[in-house]
Amino acid sequence: MSQQLEVILYGLGAIGSFYAFILSRCKGVRLTVVARSNFDAVSVNGLKIISQNHGEHVVRPYKVVRTPAEADLKFDYIVCAHKAIDQDTVPEQLKPVVAEKTTIVLIQNGVGNEDPFRAAFPQCTILSCVTWVGAIQHSPGIINHTKSEDMQIGLFPSPDIDHTIEKQKLDGFVSLLTEGQTVFQVVENIQIQRWEKVVWNAAWNSITTLTMLDTQMWLKSSSNAMPMTRRLMAEVIDVAQKCGVPIEYELIDRLIDKILDMPGIGSSMQTDFRKGREHNVSIPTLEAIYTLLLGVNRRLESARSASP
Repeated sequence: MSQQLEVILYGLGAIGSFYAFILSRCKGVRLTVVARSNFDAVSVNGLKIISQNHGEHVVRPYKVVRTPAEADLKFDYIVCAHKAIDQDTVPEQLKPVVAEKTTIVLIQNGVGNEDPFRAAFPQCTILSCVTWVGAIQHSPGIINHTKSEDMQIGLFPSPDIDHTIEKQKLDGFVSLLTEGQTVFQVVENIQIQRWEKVVWNAAWNSITTLTMLDTQMWLKSSSNAMPMTRRLMAEVIDVAQKCGVPIEYELIDRLIDKILDMPGIGSSMQTDFRKGREHNVSIPTLEAIYTLLLGVNRRLESARSASP
């Protein structure tokens, strides 16, 4: 691309840092990042990426800020890679950097993520992404990336924006992903992929956090582990179908095959839970989820032992 594009990345965790690296490879991009816990490390040393696919690199963004407002600029692309918690509060933080030209790119897990942004910025094109990148930030500003690397991207269409304009914005960001040399596919209905990722996360986030086992250890833990995992996935698909999303139950086979082909992995929720305990961080919600899951497990075990 010949003209310089102003891009801000909001949410500089492991996944956000990986895509900051991808975008930093684009000659026409001037990259600003919003950092919180890793602000000092990234400001001084940049982002270090250690990738099994791409090698080792240090990314030095044009600007590192603590809040979007500090950037004091209107951006062409706002890439949101934060966890979709308190999603309704994020558009207000982004308002100082949004213009009519701005395209909002959501690289997040979950469904319904786009709604608060559409309500706040009806004039902006929204691109919705599902990513399957394996990355972890063991220490501030240092990201380890495995070979796992894939993304699906599509429009979250608006009846108030000309579809040709939306398509141009999509094509523009796709060209950045291409130049950044990452793996992706453009899809017609991104909500299908969003729900597929929810099926994956609903199983593995809860199971690995409850048991503190990796996926392979869990599946080998008992003869009931695989059937239970498949039932959990099926129940999420039940919900998706009720919401009108055309997902079929054969997805379960594909996701199970995918996990069996991988080494044992944890999950982001398990990592958050473990980090909170290791670093004496208050994590009352995660503790509550963990305790509730233990209670559910105890109830199921009691029911099984009482059965004739």
